[in-house]
Amino acid sequence: MDFEALLKDLKASILGLFGEKWDDLKKESKKDVEQFLAESKVKLERWTKLLANGDITLDDFEWLLKSQKDLLLMKALHKAGVSKISLGHFKNKIIKTIVDTVKTIVLT
Repeated sequence: MDFEALLKDLKASILGLFGEKWDDLKKESKKDVEQFLAESKVKLERWTKLLANGDITLDDFEWLLKSQKDLLLMKALHKAGVSKISLGHFKNKIIKTIVDTVKTIVLT
């Protein structure tokens, strides 16, 4: 498994989510996504390897990702006046996207 390629796919998928909902803020939000992935990289890599080896389940992987939710700061969206509720829902979508992307790449 090429983890750097996986990170690249994750970044593209997450930025795609921004494009679906807030296309005008996609460029500004790119920094937030890059910061989250950089801060979570070591943990994401460890958890992905554990998942690939069968040492944790997909549910465990998702739970671990949810523990990183506070690192998703979304400064650009917050500055643009997006409500905390909308940000919370969007963070959940990002976590779901990460889980789906990892599942597709690692478990198939």
